[in-house]
Formats: sequence, C-alpha cells, structure tokens
Amino acid sequence: MIYISAVGMVNALGNSADEIARNLTAGIAPGMRSRSGWLQGCPDAVLGGVEGELPLIPDEMAAHRTRNNQLLLAALAQIQSDVDAAIARVGRDRVAVVLGTSTSGLDEGDTHARLSLKGEASPAWQYPQQELGDPSRFLAKWLALEGPAYTISTACSSSARAIVSGQRLIDAGLVDIALVGGADTLSRMPVNGFNSLEALSPTLCEPFGRDRRGITIGEGAALMILTREPQPVALLGTGESSDAWHISAPHPQGEGAIRAIHQALREARLQPADVGYINLHGTATPLNDQIESQVIHDLFSEQVPCSSTKHLTGHTLGAAGITEAALSWLILSRNLPLPPQDFGRYAPDATLPPCGILSQPERLEKPVILSNSFAFGGNNASILLGRVS
Repeated sequence: MIYISAVGMVNALGNSADEIARNLTAGIAPGMRSRSGWLQGCPDAVLGGVEGELPLIPDEMAAHRTRNNQLLLAALAQIQSDVDAAIARVGRDRVAVVLGTSTSGLDEGDTHARLSLKGEASPAWQYPQQELGDPSRFLAKWLALEGPAYTISTACSSSARAIVSGQRLIDAGLVDIALVGGADTLSRMPVNGFNSLEALSPTLCEPFGRDRRGITIGEGAALMILTREPQPVALLGTGESSDAWHISAPHPQGEGAIRAIHQALREARLQPADVGYINLHGTATPLNDQIESQVIHDLFSEQVPCSSTKHLTGHTLGAAGITEAALSWLILSRNLPLPPQDFGRYAPDATLPPCGILSQPERLEKPVILSNSFAFGGNNASILLGRVS
C-alpha cells in the first residue's frame, strides 16, 4: 500500500495547512475576490489568488524564475524537513518528482510578449520559464535529486495524474519516495480563453446552482510525499480514463468518469457504500455539473455526502487534482467537518439528479474520500484516500 507522509499547500484559502484548515471549516476564502486587469476590455472578474509574499528564486536559477515555481517553493517550505529526511533515508536517486501544470511560466511569457510588441526590453524572461516541463525540472534541481522528474499536462486532471504516476513509480520499484503535486498560476491566456468559451463566471462560481454561469479560475500549489512506510492516511486506489468524446465537453453519459471511479474502487477493493465523502470536480459549468450529478447519482445514489470546494479555491486548473486531494487529506488527518456546498447566495439547481450534495457541514462517518478530476479532452482521474490508523 502507498501512504501519504506529508502535504504542503497554498491556495485562496490560505498559505499554510493550519490557515487552510480553519478557513475550510469556516467556509471563508480570503483569496477569492474581484480583480481587474486580467480580462481583455478590462472588466473585473472574481479570481482566486494566493495572497502575501512568496519565496524568492535566486539569480543562479533565473531561468526557472516564475510565480508558478514560487508557489511550489511555498508549498515545499511546509514539508521541507519531511522531504530532507526522506532524501537522507533513501538516497537522491530513489526520489521521484512528478508534477502537473497547465500554465507553468505562461504568465511570464505573456509579459515578455507584451513588452516586445511595444518595443521594450524584457530582461527577466528566458524561454525555459514557460516550458511545461519546467516545474519538475526546477524542483528536482532545487532539491538536487537524481531520480525521475517529469511534468504531466492533461488540463484539469494533470496533478491528479501526477499522483497516479508517483504511485506507479513506487509500485514498479523504480523509486522509494515520490514527491507529487502541481501548481498553476493566474494567467491572462487561460482566463481569457475560458471567457471566450463562455465558461468563465464574472462572479464567484456557483457549483450545482440554478443560475451557474461557469468557472472561477484560481491559482495554487500542493505537494504530497508518497511512500511505502505506514502513515495515518493512505492512497487506497486510483483510476484513470480518457473518453475522448469532445475537446471541452464531457461524455453525455459520463462513461469515462464512471470508468475512472470504478477503477479506483476496484483497486481499493471497496464498494460505493464504503465511501464517506466525494470531493466533486464541480466546476459550475452547466454541462459538467449536469453530467457529474448523473454519474454520482447512478453510482452512489444519494447515500454518500458530496460537494465541490471550487467556490473556496477557484478552479486551479492543472493544480486542481492535487489541491482537492490535499484538502481531502486535511479532512481525514484532522477530522474536519465536511465542507458543504454554499447555497447561501443562490438556489440549488432542482433539475439536477439528486446525489447527496451537502447543504450543511457534517462529520465524516466513513474515513474514505473520493476526489474526482474530469478534464478537457475526456482526461479523467479519480483518487481514493483513506484513514488507516
């Protein structure tokens, strides 16, 4: 069995596990607010940001100097002693780094392009900053690791798939420890891209709400240490699928989502009734919420409490899978109440298939959590975490 020995995270809920736990319990997200300058034409939009100062990247690593990598360093700082101990225990060649992202240093590339178009110099920009492989390359270099290091970019399931990949590297005997996770940063290209798809809500997103208008984009990072050494919380099972139905729309019957969930349950040797909570992908787009509600209704009926936490973090794109798995770990490890869907500002969509969506906080009765990530192109991933001691 693969266990989770430590987790570090930053997102719109806060900059430490303690702060995030408090705000998750209170349903407060300080970083979720209206921001200007991101959308073309200058209208304001609610976006989720990480507040406060981030660690600096030194001059000798200037080619990796991006906000994305700074977010990773902020998450790493929370578990640095655990990472150092793991490296000392197994050796630098037996630790893997697998991360997910969809933006990497895209925002720095955007700044460079804007300056270049105006004929201005862009001395801070270097091409490697915006390469998708840079986050893992940077973190491996920062930690002086010699094991496998690579980045996965499958849109919103990227960092969930990084967890699966880390699990497989350990299972295959290629490494003893996997540092998995992901980061994504606010950037004008995805913000305007989702807006052009009419999938961006100008106000705070309303998952499973009657008048939901689309996603709220957020930024964040999380890192998780996977190991075979027994810990209180384990990675019980994982599932992946690619239904390839449409570039941006889910399969109308949710076939790929169903396969990913079934695979995770089968690997964990669990039944749907064994799950205590489902962290839904819950993007607040009309199609996603419709199809996901149907999938959960068909597999779990209304018996399993579930909710989306994206109104508290924003949709962190490539970092969404690890962000929500990290929140699930936090609930399990600290016995936090389950986060309800916030219907205080809007009415729930009564036309959606009933699927156990929480309207009030509840205790976790069964210590098993399913976290779903369903991405563009039908790239689906489901992660099962459980408390084992």
